[in-house]
Amino acid sequence: MRLITVIGLDGRVLDPRAREAVAEAALVVGGRRHLDELGVDARRSAELSGDLSTSTKQIEASDGPVAVLASGDPGFFGIVRLLEERFGRESLRVIPAVSSVARAFARAGLRWDDAVTVSAHGRDPRRAVNVCRAHPKVAVLTSPDFGPAELARELTGWKRSFFVAEKLGGAEERISRGSAEEISAGEWGDPNVVLVLDEARLAGEKGWISSGIRSPGGWALPESEFEHRGDMITKKETRALVLARLGPGPGDLIWDVGAGSGSVAIECARLGAATVAVERDGESCDHIRRNTARHNVSVRLVEGEAPDALQDLPDPDAVFIGGTGGSFESIVKSCAVRARRSVVLALVGLERVVPAGLILEDCGFAVETTFLQTSRMTSVGPAHRLSPESAVFVVTGVRT
Repeated sequence: MRLITVIGLDGRVLDPRAREAVAEAALVVGGRRHLDELGVDARRSAELSGDLSTSTKQIEASDGPVAVLASGDPGFFGIVRLLEERFGRESLRVIPAVSSVARAFARAGLRWDDAVTVSAHGRDPRRAVNVCRAHPKVAVLTSPDFGPAELARELTGWKRSFFVAEKLGGAEERISRGSAEEISAGEWGDPNVVLVLDEARLAGEKGWISSGIRSPGGWALPESEFEHRGDMITKKETRALVLARLGPGPGDLIWDVGAGSGSVAIECARLGAATVAVERDGESCDHIRRNTARHNVSVRLVEGEAPDALQDLPDPDAVFIGGTGGSFESIVKSCAVRARRSVVLALVGLERVVPAGLILEDCGFAVETTFLQTSRMTSVGPAHRLSPESAVFVVTGVRT
């Protein structure tokens, strides 16, 4: 059985086991800077590059033990996964170094047991960006194609500060702090780790689980959990169905259009999604701000009238339309052409149900409509009765 020793490098001197593995290896595989750093003879080295298929073939062809050099902890969003899939875990021996994420938080002087770590390296960065929009403390493993500047540009409009740690552990290590505008205007060396911070929400209770993602402890909260204007709030029973249809979770972006109290946006945020609440009424916007603070979640509030207010927003995974004013068809179509997964409407007027479904179908959605009528038990002296709530049509379009 071929032995492949995966060695993490973090700028410190290799420990004896790692030195021995490099010395005895018939083939040493690594990035050019790592091979140069250790002075590996070119006759027994191979450079990691591209999609790594050439490197894995060279490892396969080697007659003796192989050493693979990687940054930090190679088992954390690193090359261990690829090697395990290709050669089996029984072939691997891993000697990790300090991970770049741990080192970045140490440089920032921050604890990181409550942080979320995401990778935009070799992946579509959209979901990583959405986690940064939703959570107060995120470490992002970037790539040459999607570095600190690109990340900061995507987060313009969300109140975040940035901590960029470049070339950690090396002679060219550089640490920078800044706003989205400052980071997006900079030039950054690779590799780097970016910490994205919502300073207003960093303080929290002592946790018991890493990553900062926890159960919200229930959803479809009572209306009393939200300030609202008059009766302008999606009732909890309707909200439960709407949340099931939207399916919000980490990595998603949800629009709440005609947000009213912001109850749907806030519930989506409590379930880990990035959310945008669009509302034209000033008093309702004040309610949304206070409700967001009360539930300690991140909701980007756009004060304006749809569909114009939607133009500069990033494309959503799912959209809830709770209020439309007079531009009903324009709003539904504007949301439908941009939603990646689903559009959900809560409608009281029967006249809008069929047109909404037709618009969604024309935009490539499979449509389902549910008529929801709920009643709550109330007491009248010693007797009890059912008091009906407002009936509502929930129209759901799922992209096919």
